[in-house]
Amino acid sequence: MDSMNEENDEYGDTVSSAPKRMRCRTSSVWSDFEILPKGSDGKERAKCKKCQNSFVAGSNGTTSLLRHRAKCHEVDNQIVSRQPLDQATYREMVALAIIRHNYPFSFAEHENNRLLHCYLNPDVKTICRNTAKSDVIKIYRREKENLKHDLKSITGRFCLTSDLWSSPNTDEYMVLTTHYVDEHWVLQKKVLSFCHVPPPRGGVILAERLLGLLKEWGIEKRVFTITLDNVSYNDTLVSHLKRHPSFRPYLPYGGEFFHVRCGVHILNLIVQDGLKAINEVMYNLRESVKYVRGSDHRKLRFAQCLSELPFLTSKKVRQDVPTRWNSTYLMIETCLKYRDAFSHLSRIDKYFLNCPSEEEWERVEKIARVLEPFYDITKLFSGTNYPTANLYFHCVWKIQLRIMEQLEDDDAIIRAMAKEMKEKFDKYWEYYSPVLSFAVILDPRYKLQCVEFCYSKLYKQEAISMAANLRDTLYGIFEEYKNSTSDICNMVEVASSSGGVHGHYVRHDDFSGFETYKSQLIGSDSSKSQLDLYLEEARFDHKLHKDLNVMGYWKSHSNRFLELSLMARDILSIPITTVASESAFSIGGRILDKFRSSLLPQTAEALLCARDWLYGVPGISYFFYHLCARNIH
Repeated sequence: MDSMNEENDEYGDTVSSAPKRMRCRTSSVWSDFEILPKGSDGKERAKCKKCQNSFVAGSNGTTSLLRHRAKCHEVDNQIVSRQPLDQATYREMVALAIIRHNYPFSFAEHENNRLLHCYLNPDVKTICRNTAKSDVIKIYRREKENLKHDLKSITGRFCLTSDLWSSPNTDEYMVLTTHYVDEHWVLQKKVLSFCHVPPPRGGVILAERLLGLLKEWGIEKRVFTITLDNVSYNDTLVSHLKRHPSFRPYLPYGGEFFHVRCGVHILNLIVQDGLKAINEVMYNLRESVKYVRGSDHRKLRFAQCLSELPFLTSKKVRQDVPTRWNSTYLMIETCLKYRDAFSHLSRIDKYFLNCPSEEEWERVEKIARVLEPFYDITKLFSGTNYPTANLYFHCVWKIQLRIMEQLEDDDAIIRAMAKEMKEKFDKYWEYYSPVLSFAVILDPRYKLQCVEFCYSKLYKQEAISMAANLRDTLYGIFEEYKNSTSDICNMVEVASSSGGVHGHYVRHDDFSGFETYKSQLIGSDSSKSQLDLYLEEARFDHKLHKDLNVMGYWKSHSNRFLELSLMARDILSIPITTVASESAFSIGGRILDKFRSSLLPQTAEALLCARDWLYGVPGISYFFYHLCARNIH
């Protein structure tokens, strides 16, 4: 009977002719997968209905399919569990984007911007430009209150910089920036105001406006210095503030060190006078640059000359700007690199008639060597992220020494250049603030010996008396400072002592004689002040400590020199340039450009100040500081 359903194949094996029975698929996984025909490899496959990926099925059961379905469902669960859109957060993010990237308020209404936001989340409710503006003002007011609260907690004094700026629509704005050291001994810089100043704009009016801003921020009784450029009305401004009855009593040392003149502006004036003496020498060099940059054809021919040089550089030939002396130095620097290319161009181009001669090139090299330290020091002074007050004295001394050396040069042109620079230097040296000498003394790499050495090189016989007068003034301001900061010191001591106990009970009797022991460690002579002990200690080797963090030094020695460290903290925070205020102008120029010139002054102030408080205005980094410092030392 069974033989009816069986057949013998050619090899004699018995093969059943009955159809195979299909397996019953009972797993729940098959509701999410589609069975596919067997492939060429003979393996059974299944395709996920959600992600359309195929997997081998059958050999290992449904284990792999179950694993994949769990992952797909996990993604679904994450999507389902996503928190709903917070409209307030969305509006704030749009306002922050406008503040940070100088977008116009109409950015919120841009069609493609709205489409993008709706694509990312269909629940979003896009806003109009007026709503974006009100959100920006709200952030500005919030951050202003936060900054006011932070400034109240600062125990030190505030140093100021201020300057005026003309917008594209000729409106005048005054920037007020404060510099201080926070509780972590980190130098901070904050723009306090970017306010419109309508005419008239005399020194007295500006002084009253500035005093009003200080009272608004609650720091009018804690100001140390203000750094301004050399415009004549600033002298009137300073004089009025120093006489004001609500301001003068709170200035240290009777306000003698209140006014600090911008060091970069002085350097600019010195170099500009020197450049006037070499206009004839620079004529052929400028004309050469103008000729090369005059047309595309000339640029191409000059590029061909460059290709024949043994070395290539990515620097382009630069044209100087009359109002920026450093552009003249950069033009000279690049032209000297392309000296051979200019000479080759003069041989192949009969229309190039202003190529400098060999004698002129040698003179240009001398001029570059004269200007190089001025350029490096200008960059070093322009930093805002590190202390600059301790750099001023010996950098200015190096400049004065370099000018005196050039007065003895064999070249009459160089001597004439140095003569003009010395006259301008002598004019502004008399306005030099002694407080900047104190800053270099409070740098453990230099101390008083640095000042004495510089004086001996420059003033010979008068050096000893000048150094003695400076020392007496330093001790005078220290005594005044020690008395005025006694309350602050007590607070610091209490905070330090409370933090050092760690919750354990300590009897006062257990530490009887501790103060005597501590004084013996510091010095055997109890009559010596903290300033005495500091000056008597050995200086740090400046070659081994080129990258010394001066603020870090005083932070680590604040327990030994409590009052002195507080004085050093304030003196070292003095900015020696108005670069901090001028850097705000570059941001202001992007906010108040020709396309947004109709912004209200209050709105412009909100945009600039909020950006500074939230993201900061870029300053020169510590990397560039160390680079310039090495070149100067």
